[in-house]
Amino acid sequence: MKLGVLVEGGGETRVAIVPNSVPKLVKHGFEVLVESGAGIAAHHADAEYEKKGASITTRDQVMGCNILICIGTPDLTALSEGQIVACVSDPFRHPERIKQAIESKITLLSMDMIPRRLSRAQAMDVNSSQDNLAGYKAVLMGAAQVPKGIPMMTTSAGTVRPAKFVIMGSGVAGLQAIATAKRLGAVVYASDVRKSAAEQIESVGGRFIEVDGMDDFEDESGYAKPLTPEFIQKVNDTVCEVASDADVIVTTARIFGRPAPITVPASAIAEFKPGSVVVDMNADVGGNCELTTAGEIITTENGVTIVGTTNLPGQLSATASMLYSNNLTTFVISLVEEGEIKLDPDDDILYGAPEGSDFFVEGMGGVLVCSDGKIHEKQTRLAGVIE
Repeated sequence: MKLGVLVEGGGETRVAIVPNSVPKLVKHGFEVLVESGAGIAAHHADAEYEKKGASITTRDQVMGCNILICIGTPDLTALSEGQIVACVSDPFRHPERIKQAIESKITLLSMDMIPRRLSRAQAMDVNSSQDNLAGYKAVLMGAAQVPKGIPMMTTSAGTVRPAKFVIMGSGVAGLQAIATAKRLGAVVYASDVRKSAAEQIESVGGRFIEVDGMDDFEDESGYAKPLTPEFIQKVNDTVCEVASDADVIVTTARIFGRPAPITVPASAIAEFKPGSVVVDMNADVGGNCELTTAGEIITTENGVTIVGTTNLPGQLSATASMLYSNNLTTFVISLVEEGEIKLDPDDDILYGAPEGSDFFVEGMGGVLVCSDGKIHEKQTRLAGVIE
């Protein structure tokens, strides 16, 4: 079994497999081929891979492997029938990738589709590992941009009050953002649309912002549901009022497979104080802030800085690569049976939980998007997107 690791495109700084994962893969029967330079941006030289048992070779050689482990989606049209690709394909936003995989008759495993509520899936959950780092980095970026100190300081020249952070959302990224801001010494307020959020927020040092009439906007997969326009307005009004005197606001609201909801409208930015900073963690999918410019840091006329940096995990390429590599190594090893890759039809991670299970989600399978020239039968929501 040949497993390939490519140089990622599009300015991606992470690498899908780090050298320390190579011995584990070799032990389970894989011959690991790495494109020369694949790990450079994540601070892993070719020699490190060779020392751990991988072969450094050309892109053409790697593209011929039985299974490709990637972060972004490679050129699927350049692959041959029967090859397997495990990556983050974001299929709902990029249905053309599914069509290419079907036409090439390859097996596409989209790791962002992993059923994250399954206990066995947690060690393979790339969404959680990367979101965790993104939340941490977002707070550091906000702290670097705001023109004041973060913790309370008592000095001979006077007392410095702690900075006020508002974290909008308390999923994996949000909870890490709250905890990081708290460790820096900030006073932290946080909001969410899920009933369970209050206890989670308080457990990491935040103060919960309660919205009148709150319902439980959480779907069967553990992701936030799309919000009604009325509730969006209520959340905006309540949270933005709390944020109006904040020093740093971090937005984290992300809906699986959909554009990011606007949680900070332009009207709210107009009321924020000069020198405050908004870090929009979802600039790559439309942005939570109405004025966000993807890939840029801008300052509004009233002195509010809006950080639209994309791929926050990529800002921590070494750590992000290590965690992603651990996720994918655990996942790939789980597919090996008697020295071969076998896609077990009873594997809930691959195919989705069976109907009647507590983890069953109507119209959603697992990470297996398509194989043998057709979309998997459980992926009816995806099928509707590509029709």
